[in-house]
Amino acid sequence: MSYAFPWFVLFLPLFAAVGIVLFTLKNRNVSATISIAAIVGGFFLTLLFLVNHGWTPGRNEVNWLWMVVGDLRIEFGLRLDPLSLLMLLVVTGVGGAIHIYSRGYMHDDPNAGRYFASLSLFTFSMLGVVLSTNFVQMFIFWELVGVSSYLLIGFWYARPSAADACKKAFLTNRLGDFGFLWGILMVWGALGSVNFVELEATLKANPVALGSLATAAGLLVFCGALGKSAQFPLHVWLPDAMEGPTPVSALIHAATMVAAGVYMLCRVFFIFNGPALEVIAWIGGFTALIAALMATRQDDIKRILAYSTLSQLGYMVMAVGLQGTVPAMYHLTTHAAFKAMLFLGAGSVIHAMHHEQNIWKMGGLRERMPITYRTFLLGTLALCGVPPFSGFFSKDEVLTQAFEHNPVLFAIATLVAMLTTFYMFRLVFVAFRGGHRADAASHAHESPGVMTWPLMFLAIPTVFAGFWGIETLLAHQFGGAAVHASGSMLDHLFSPFNHAPASAFLGLGAVGIGFLLAQRLYANAETDPLPEKLGWVSEFVRDRFYLDELYAILIRITHDALAQVSDALDRWVVSGFLVKGTHGSVELLGRGLRLLQTGSLQTYALMFAVGVAALLYFLLGGAQ
Repeated sequence: MSYAFPWFVLFLPLFAAVGIVLFTLKNRNVSATISIAAIVGGFFLTLLFLVNHGWTPGRNEVNWLWMVVGDLRIEFGLRLDPLSLLMLLVVTGVGGAIHIYSRGYMHDDPNAGRYFASLSLFTFSMLGVVLSTNFVQMFIFWELVGVSSYLLIGFWYARPSAADACKKAFLTNRLGDFGFLWGILMVWGALGSVNFVELEATLKANPVALGSLATAAGLLVFCGALGKSAQFPLHVWLPDAMEGPTPVSALIHAATMVAAGVYMLCRVFFIFNGPALEVIAWIGGFTALIAALMATRQDDIKRILAYSTLSQLGYMVMAVGLQGTVPAMYHLTTHAAFKAMLFLGAGSVIHAMHHEQNIWKMGGLRERMPITYRTFLLGTLALCGVPPFSGFFSKDEVLTQAFEHNPVLFAIATLVAMLTTFYMFRLVFVAFRGGHRADAASHAHESPGVMTWPLMFLAIPTVFAGFWGIETLLAHQFGGAAVHASGSMLDHLFSPFNHAPASAFLGLGAVGIGFLLAQRLYANAETDPLPEKLGWVSEFVRDRFYLDELYAILIRITHDALAQVSDALDRWVVSGFLVKGTHGSVELLGRGLRLLQTGSLQTYALMFAVGVAALLYFLLGGAQ
């Protein structure tokens, strides 16, 4: 019976979404209750399944045949191994906290029923990606994630910025998904299967089975992660996606959706060869660097966190490219908890500030919102990689992987660690410390319990997840040995310094430098000093290196130009010459023939006589 639990975990959110749409869409409270019950129920069912079967169940894959098309055999099933079960806990645990928080945040929104229906649809889609046993099933749920995120980002569709943001996210992801689909077809064509277990067995038995297609297939599959996990050059959609409600930002742009790309890379890691992994590593490192730089000059509290997410995703992708699936998934797991908590903390601030998001209009919120401030500070320390918080251990794994495999990428990753500390403590000093910079800040108050309890729940993994043995579990999944296996918490705390002291100390040194810079520039600042100190460089970074403007130019000279040519061909050649020309010729001929229809018998008799005479002339003339 317990093997049915994962099926319930998967389909409960779908039943909730359908039930809300059909029956309770106008009732905000009932809709919220149904949606919350579905995902929280999924979390507890996952725990019960783990209690009964552990992390390595006797049956790690359950399939039933869906369809057969020629040589293509497609199954629908569930993958039950440590990787998917860990992600089940992340999606349902973090997602459940966000759902509960949403009840308070969206309490006064008249369309809250639609919001919770979309939230449940997204949860179902993400769980489908996590549990998929083959490429086709994963791609279907992959696209459902895109559709549901489109609905959530554009939830306030009456705002032009929100409408533009959801379209931008949807279209940008389609570019990556096109490459992903092409890669799936290439793998199936070369290996004859789309099932992950079968593909891995084939490639283990014959590592060169993909032949000359190995690099191309790997990079095309990586395109899916390029879009979903917002890696350069398809990173531009994620910051604009902050137009959705803040809990949406916490769920799909911190904890789950953007993590789908990294999860997919780890799930199908056996496909990638050396050249493909090198490209993946450099793209991840470059994304981490430019996103961290852009975050230093943002004033919107949600956009700072959005660029931070981009940067941390770059860390994870870089780790995958350096053959570090364990560090990548470890950092993904810890990041999901503390980044979701940071976004929810930002939402608490925005709620108290009457939807003000500019940090320079805040200030002094530490005293007004003590729970939000303390949990936000904990999340900041974890994100920066300060021991003993969870982010320290997972980030150290990423830095160690880079240190051992690529010194240049390690230098970039260390610089990113310094920038992360700088822009996060810039946010903390400006928004929470100092005096009130606006009337709303002086009258702010702590959010209600339905919003602060999820913050305190997420603070638990933020502080303690580094001691839960996640890296040991992941090492077992990927066939390696646990790097930091140790007996006591104290031993575990110092194990990074014993195992790889250079990367651990350099990483902490970068954190210290970033904190000192932030303290010197922003501890008592009333305005941002960087524009004056850096001049045009500051503006260049603030405007995101003008990449959006560059893309607009490229679209104008390619897509828009092609659209104009197509419009001219349609207007003048197809519609004008062919359609209207043919129509005009027939009409003109018809008008000429109509002149012969006078209705006069004398005219008809005359024309008949002329016709007979002409006929006789040609006949007799031909006979002679």
